[in-house]
Amino acid sequence: MFITFEGVEGSGKSLQINRAQAYLQQRGLKCILTREPGGTDFGLALRKVLLDTDGCHREPWCELLLYLADRYQHLKEVIEPALRRGFVVLSDRYQDATRAYQGAARGIPMSEVEKITRLLGIIEPDKTILLDLDPEEGLTRARMRNAASSAAAAEGRFEAEDLEFHRRVREAYLMFAGQWPQRIHIVDAAGTPDEVFSRIKPLLDLWIPAAG
Repeated sequence: MFITFEGVEGSGKSLQINRAQAYLQQRGLKCILTREPGGTDFGLALRKVLLDTDGCHREPWCELLLYLADRYQHLKEVIEPALRRGFVVLSDRYQDATRAYQGAARGIPMSEVEKITRLLGIIEPDKTILLDLDPEEGLTRARMRNAASSAAAAEGRFEAEDLEFHRRVREAYLMFAGQWPQRIHIVDAAGTPDEVFSRIKPLLDLWIPAAG
């Protein structure tokens, strides 16, 4: 099974996807955790270009094509081989992030995003956990994290966008959840990490039977 975690900046994706991996492994399942951008060596090089706060100006279409290049490499090198070997694959961001950020927030027509996606043969995940949080609260969390970590701050390009940008991202995610309700499941990301994971755990139990 291929499961993605999505959400606005500061929604707790990275924390919760790590907890999900640990939980599934405790249940005896073969599980790998990956991310975008940066799930491959090629992706790590692109990650610096895409997220570096000191980087050069990037046109929205250039940004879109770089994310799709990262995704294609990620899919062929990591995701599809792991699925063929029977692993559960958990990815911190994937195609819905491109739809939300480069499509809805940057203004690239969704039809163009989907056209290129189809040409590349980008598969959809089996399930998506959408960690939903008010963008203002999420940005506060994300900027506090960046202030405490120089490594996080160096990748803070999207956290530097204004609040309206992040509101468009959230609105797009919620629209996708309405469009694909069988795949995308909204999880309230407010509260403590334990409270949030208590909302995710029943979904994992429902979707993935125990090993053996």
